[in-house]
Amino acid sequence: MSDAMDQEVEKQRSEQEVLKLSTLLVAQHRPEGVLRRVQVIINPAAGKDQPILKVLNAAFRPAGIDWDVVITKEAGDGRRLAEEAVKAGADAVVVHGGDGTVMEVASGLVGSDTPLAIIPGGTANVLSRELNIPVDLVEACSLIINPDALVRKIDVGKLDDHFFVLRAGMGFEADMVEGADRDLKDRMWLLAYTFSAMQALAEPTIARYRITLDGKLVETEGLTCMIANSGNVGTPGITLHPAINISDGLLDVIVVTKADLPSLVALVASVVGKSESPNTLQHWQARQVTVESDPPQNVQLDGEMVGSTPVSASLIPHAIRVIVPAVVDATP
Repeated sequence: MSDAMDQEVEKQRSEQEVLKLSTLLVAQHRPEGVLRRVQVIINPAAGKDQPILKVLNAAFRPAGIDWDVVITKEAGDGRRLAEEAVKAGADAVVVHGGDGTVMEVASGLVGSDTPLAIIPGGTANVLSRELNIPVDLVEACSLIINPDALVRKIDVGKLDDHFFVLRAGMGFEADMVEGADRDLKDRMWLLAYTFSAMQALAEPTIARYRITLDGKLVETEGLTCMIANSGNVGTPGITLHPAINISDGLLDVIVVTKADLPSLVALVASVVGKSESPNTLQHWQARQVTVESDPPQNVQLDGEMVGSTPVSASLIPHAIRVIVPAVVDATP
């Protein structure tokens, strides 16, 4: 190989080793070993129709796991049910639903030692992809009962009175999420976000942002502002920004500054996981973030609408523990 190719291979290997090491630093084998009693929380409105109870029984019964199922019916149920499971002494809380449901259930585990197990059941399942949790139901259940699985500590953001695991989005991104309602997602799956984005592209609004980052004020104009805990957009290898890490104790603030059509198309492709992030991004990191906008903008939080600007966000480092696959040596 040429020197340039050798250097590129070494660079890739170095990046893989850093990623593997950073994951090991926040992941460990669960001390409780084999699970004996778990609480399953299911959002019946999320994702496509799948025989989840049959899959759960086929996995948990032979493993000797005692499991109960509860159903979410309205906003707030996921957090309440998770808190009740912790008080009842569950070895783990299993959630089946989309990112919004996962966020709710995770918020009920903040500060506890009870690990979260995720069985993806939504449209995008971004957090599952961030943590390399299998999308397939059978494989996800097999991970939960695997005694060699790891428990990874991840950060949780707090926006006013709401917790979030992925990110808060203002402006264009929030309008895109709001436009992809449940009926549209049921009919069009991931294409719902693309369809909604194209509608939001019709009349993009540029806002003036006043962003306070750990006490330092920054003013800029942009189409959308995101406060991210995770940079994953649902596709392996695609991230909003390479510096974003869900376990690093920092929030990442991103502003998309241009509203011309090529920049908007690049942003849409990035959000739905079809291209690299656009080069019109401004990026900062902080532990405390306040965002004001003129005009006020809608705000989405892990796929759920939560109000409008101004907002204040903070970070809780290593707030929850999640069952994840063991680290795989990625070197060639």
